[in-house]
Amino acid sequence: MKKIEAIIRKSKFDEVKKALHETEVNFFTYWDVTGVGNEKQGHVYRGVSYSTSDIQRRKISLVVSNHNLERTVETILKVAYTGSVGDGKIFVSPVEEAYRIRTKEKGTDSLS
Repeated sequence: MKKIEAIIRKSKFDEVKKALHETEVNFFTYWDVTGVGNEKQGHVYRGVSYSTSDIQRRKISLVVSNHNLERTVETILKVAYTGSVGDGKIFVSPVEEAYRIRTKEKGTDSLS
């Protein structure tokens, strides 16, 4: 099993959520996060300078079976893409075990 953490633009969240459901990823958690990116310059709007170093994003966290990993990552990469700086990042890490509390199922059986 693998844990996928994706930090994406908030504006792309609904599209990513829909695409994940279409690939049969039906459970994940998400929350709003703020990060600091590589862009150091501010933007000027109507004569007022705004800092763009603090970036508002949405973080998605999910666990998938090994055979669903590539399909899930490819879905996020495709749908979250805009081609502009700040599209986000995806991190993948191993998960040793997972348990469903209600039924006591473990392993990949606990993911569905």
